[in-house]
Amino acid sequence: MNVHAKTAMDSPAQGRVVTKAVIAAAERLGLNAARTADILGVSAPTVSRMKRLDFLLEPGAKSFELAVLLIRVFRSLDAIAGGDEVVAKNWLRNHNVALNAVPADKLTTITGLIDVLSYLDARRAPV
Repeated sequence: MNVHAKTAMDSPAQGRVVTKAVIAAAERLGLNAARTADILGVSAPTVSRMKRLDFLLEPGAKSFELAVLLIRVFRSLDAIAGGDEVVAKNWLRNHNVALNAVPADKLTTITGLIDVLSYLDARRAPV
C-alpha cells in the first residue's frame, strides 16, 4: 500500500490563506489600505484587490514574507491584549518607550517590523 500524505499546502492555497489572514489582521489592527500597502511593499490598489481575493500573495515573494510577519505581530499583540481590539489598536498607535517609536510607524520598514515582532514575542512568552 502506497500512501502519500501531502505535508504542505500547494502554493495557490498558501497564497490564499496568507492573503486572507493578512487582510483580516490589518483590519483588526486598524491599518488602512495605504498603511498595509506600505508594510507589504505593494500598492494600495493591490491591497484592495487582495481584499476581493483578486490578487493573492505568492509564497517566496517579499510581500508574502512581510505578510507572514505582520500576521505574527497581530497574533502576538492579540494574545497580549486578550483579544481586545481597542487595547491592541491603542498600543499600536501610542509611543512605546522600549521601541522608542510609535509601533505602527515602525511596521513600514523590515527592521521596524522585526523590532516590533521581537518586542511582542518577548513580552508574550517570558521564559
